[in-house]
Amino acid sequence: MKSLTLSFEVHQPHRLREDGVKEDADTLHERYFDNELNKRFFEDVTENCYLPATRRLLEAARDLEEQGERPRVNFSVSSSWIEQAKKYRPELLELLNSFPEDTIEFIGQTHYHSMAVFLEEKEEFRRQLRTHSQIIQEEFGQKPTVMTNTELIYNNSIGRIASEEGFEGVFTEGTQRILGWRSPNHIYTQPDFETEEGTAVLLRNRRLTDDVGYRFSRKDWEEYPLTAEKYTSWLSAEDGDVVNLFMDYETFGEHHWKGTGILDFLEELPRKIAGQKDLRFMSASEAVRNHPPVGEFDAFRYNTVSWADREMDETAWLGNRMQKEIFKKLQDTGGKVKRLDEEEVTEVWRKLLTSDHLHHIATKKDTDESVHSYFSYFDSPQQGFKVIMEHIRDFDSQVSEKLRK
Repeated sequence: MKSLTLSFEVHQPHRLREDGVKEDADTLHERYFDNELNKRFFEDVTENCYLPATRRLLEAARDLEEQGERPRVNFSVSSSWIEQAKKYRPELLELLNSFPEDTIEFIGQTHYHSMAVFLEEKEEFRRQLRTHSQIIQEEFGQKPTVMTNTELIYNNSIGRIASEEGFEGVFTEGTQRILGWRSPNHIYTQPDFETEEGTAVLLRNRRLTDDVGYRFSRKDWEEYPLTAEKYTSWLSAEDGDVVNLFMDYETFGEHHWKGTGILDFLEELPRKIAGQKDLRFMSASEAVRNHPPVGEFDAFRYNTVSWADREMDETAWLGNRMQKEIFKKLQDTGGKVKRLDEEEVTEVWRKLLTSDHLHHIATKKDTDESVHSYFSYFDSPQQGFKVIMEHIRDFDSQVSEKLRK
């Protein structure tokens, strides 16, 4: 029997004030971040996706529980999403906490979905993993045992840190440039030279995930329309031990609208899978414990993996001069933030490290360009760079002024 992990990334960033710094703001957060814009985005996605998708999943889970079945779903929920849900739509947290016992497993990630892993000093990355785990424990009563770095960004050193921080497994992209002829449908581990006690590496099946995430509503796709029954047959036909599906939760009702049938697909899929004799749901931690590694996934520092764009590397966030300049400025300011050691200042800096800011100013081409443009609220990468840099420079000045006092 083959295992299946179904994982969702749930994230909304704190968006910056597009019209510039608000100098008369009451708080440092309000000086830089647009609460009205954030609320509008969050409310829209809640109505299109978060509420209907979660209710559909909950209904399916309760029905299957009555039949003696136990679907398992993994949620990777960012700190910024939780913070905004508590502020704007607390019923979402109540819904996630109302699933039958052992239905949902929460996956660890960095605090505020950040790019902290690329900072020269890795202690901030470690602190953010711990902070996020603490938030998940407080909100959902679970301590994550499997993690994913932001946007599935991964290399060997990240795997080593995951192991040292006590995680049993870590998710990343099953890219062929690392795997070669091998299948992503197995558990792997880090090379021996990186860590003797390697953490399990779970690899996303890109093709099957993107069949839902990107191709579901494309009428020119040869497999259109995609039904839960057809998709389940594809899962059953896969070779290997475990198939890992990992996609944006916004796929269901936001990226693909309700009229495409995507919410019906989401509700029906667990029912179809539960009826298969050759497939079984597993949480991420169950997959790690039930399937021993079959080999090494060797992603060295200069061959970093992610799930973004055709390159599947870090260039979605650090691929052009604008992105690199912003990140360098954030890193330099981070040294001052650390010396100042004020909670509000540190939290703002961490929100500025959120991956979305850099993602919005990518200058990719073709289909990758359309993906970056879809998520960005700026008119162009150049305009985004100007806005982001203005905020960071002002923040740096505020921190420097505090240090002089």
